[in-house]
Amino acid sequence: MKLSQFTFDLPLNLIAQHPAKNRDESRLMVVHRKTGLIENRTFRDIMEYFNDKDVFVVNNTKVFPARMYGRKEKTGAKIEVFLLRELNKPNRLWDVIVDPARKIRVGNKLYFGDTDDLVAEVIDNTTSRGRTIRFLFDGTDEEFRAILEKLGETPLPKYIKRKPDEEDKERYQTVYAKHEGAVAAPTAGLHFSKELIKRLEIQGIRFAEVTLHTGLGTFRPIEVEDLSKHKMDAEYYKIDDFACKIVNKARENGNRICSIGTTTMRAMESSFTAQHFLKPSEGWTNIFIHPPYDFNIADSLVTNFHLPKTSLLIMTCAFAGYDLAMEAYKKAIKDKYRFFSYGDAMLVL
Repeated sequence: MKLSQFTFDLPLNLIAQHPAKNRDESRLMVVHRKTGLIENRTFRDIMEYFNDKDVFVVNNTKVFPARMYGRKEKTGAKIEVFLLRELNKPNRLWDVIVDPARKIRVGNKLYFGDTDDLVAEVIDNTTSRGRTIRFLFDGTDEEFRAILEKLGETPLPKYIKRKPDEEDKERYQTVYAKHEGAVAAPTAGLHFSKELIKRLEIQGIRFAEVTLHTGLGTFRPIEVEDLSKHKMDAEYYKIDDFACKIVNKARENGNRICSIGTTTMRAMESSFTAQHFLKPSEGWTNIFIHPPYDFNIADSLVTNFHLPKTSLLIMTCAFAGYDLAMEAYKKAIKDKYRFFSYGDAMLVL
C-alpha cells in the first residue's frame, strides 16, 4: 500500500492538549472486525468485552525526563537537548538530538542548570540534528540520575502545544511503568487506572508485561510513498519467560490475548515461534507493520487515535483492516474523539 492512502483531514482542535480528568474515563471506540459494528463507549467499559483467563499484554517501559535545555559556551545561546538513549553508562555517553543543530559542533560544551549543575561536551555528529555527547560528571550514577531528573522535563510530543507541568510527570506515564528508557509514553496504557486493573484482575483477566523502550522513531515522519521502503529506528525490547508462559497458556486454551498498544504489538511480533507462540528474547527491533500483515499472537488491540500518515495509524489499519479502520477514523472525527497521546482509545476486536 501507499503512504498517500493513510491521509485524512484532522481538525487541530481534536488533538488533546491535556489528559482526561480520570484515566479510565476517556472515551473508547469499540470496532468489531467480524461484523463491522462500531460502538461508542467509555474506557472502563472494556471489562465487558473480556472474560476470565483472557490476557492483557502491556508495555511496562518508563518515560524519563528526556528534554533538557542548555546554554552553549561563550555565546550562551539556548539549546534544546533531547536525550534519546544512553550509549555508555560508565563514560556517560548519550545519543541526543539538538535544536538548533546548526549552532552545535564537535568540541562545543553545553551548560545545564542555573548554576551550571551539569556540563556536557559534544564529541560526534550522528545525523543532521543528532549528536553524541559526554556528560562531564564525577559523582555516582544515582547522583547523575537525580540531576537529570531535576534538569529534564517530561518529553511531551511537539503536537501538545504547551509546557509540561507537574501533572504530566504522573499522567504521561502508565501506572505500571517499571523500566526506565522510553522517550515517549506507550499511550494506550495511559487509560488504565490502578482501580480498573484491580477490577479486571478480580474478573479473572491476567496481565503479562513486556518492555519496549519507545523512541522518537515512532513519531518520525514517513517520507517514502512505497511503505516497503520505510525503515523504522531500532528500539530495545525484552520479553521474559514469565510473560511468555501467561500468553502461551491463554493461546493453548483459546482465550483472548489483547495487546495494549502498538509498542506492545511490535514487541510480540518481534519474538514468536513457528507455532505462533510468544518466545523469550531481548534485543533491538525495527519491525514496521503495514498492510497486508498476518498477526501472530494478539487477537485484539487497544490503541489511541493517531495522526495521518504515521506508522501507528498504518499498523492499526493492518490489524483492523484498512477500510474498517478508516471508517472508524471518519466516525471519530465526526463524533469529536480526542486524538494523539492524551486522547481517547480504540478497542479493535
